[in-house]
Amino acid sequence: MSAFNRPVTVQEFPLPERLGPGEVLVKVEMAGVCGTDVHLHKGQLPVPLPLIMGHETVGVVADIGGEASDWLGQALQKGDRVSWTVGIPCGECRYCRVHRLPSRCANRRAYGVNTPCDKRPHLLGGYAEYHHLRAGTAIFKLADDLPTEALIGAGCALVTCVHAYEKMPLQWAESVVIQGSGPVGLAALAIASDAGARPIVVIGGPTDRLARCSRFGADVVVDIDEVKDPDKRRGIVLEHTNGLGADVVVECVGHPAAVSEGWHLARDGGRYMVLGQYCDAGPIPLNPHIITKKELALYGSYGSEPHHWAKALEFLRARRQRFPFHELVTHRFRLDQVNEALDAVAGWRTGKAAICPHG
Repeated sequence: MSAFNRPVTVQEFPLPERLGPGEVLVKVEMAGVCGTDVHLHKGQLPVPLPLIMGHETVGVVADIGGEASDWLGQALQKGDRVSWTVGIPCGECRYCRVHRLPSRCANRRAYGVNTPCDKRPHLLGGYAEYHHLRAGTAIFKLADDLPTEALIGAGCALVTCVHAYEKMPLQWAESVVIQGSGPVGLAALAIASDAGARPIVVIGGPTDRLARCSRFGADVVVDIDEVKDPDKRRGIVLEHTNGLGADVVVECVGHPAAVSEGWHLARDGGRYMVLGQYCDAGPIPLNPHIITKKELALYGSYGSEPHHWAKALEFLRARRQRFPFHELVTHRFRLDQVNEALDAVAGWRTGKAAICPHG
């Protein structure tokens, strides 16, 4: 991507001649097309260009600089199937050391998001045939019984939701409303369902996405194309929460207007998590009186850390039958079809889209 809102082009870069200690070169098997990629393409984050996008990636180790281990201490070898965290915190700034908030590291570099490709080692995003992993990257060797499609289907959405629920833990039998039925909403639903939330109401669309939400444990789904009036949507929520509103509301939409609606869906004393606003989609008028009147607790969660990935990978393995994330990969694209992929994801015409650079 050389310019925002312009077609992404296929270019060639040289493979590294020699890897430094702890560096790993991965042959990319599959890279997810995330909603964040659409926002990046629209210029909704001030990222440096040119950029190879792609931050949800699975591949096979092609070369290693000396010896390297994954984040859990397993030695890496050529041929190992791996995935890795998006960003590398510096470990030196106050957010890393004092505030223990590495997701807000002042010097954080994220693959496929804010690491330009105009300088060596160039290959720093998943939309490429090969991906260079710097020393210190949290790499995870994948179990044989964890399909690549499961990890791509869950994408960064699952680890993002693991982080969010760590900040805002659920209690057994709490009522939950999830705004959004895309990948983030589906992941938020799966974790809430597994934690014993009930009832779970999902507000979103289109119909095929809502059908997947029902399969993943939603008790009630509300189609925004059929129920266009926010007051009527709130009425449905009240109907299923004893007339009070939900204990917890999780915003997974990415459109600011969802936040102003979501506050009204929570009960007095409820909790509201803003999770979908990773990129800057613009402001929206909000009434802070609602926070005071409801004594509403607000949370925000951004990105993830390596321990969230470890938990997410185990979640995917242990609950494959109940939450078949592997079935979410509905569209596969070649490298030269990346613009079609971005357009399809932007138009909500896919389950999970993936780039397969080697066919």
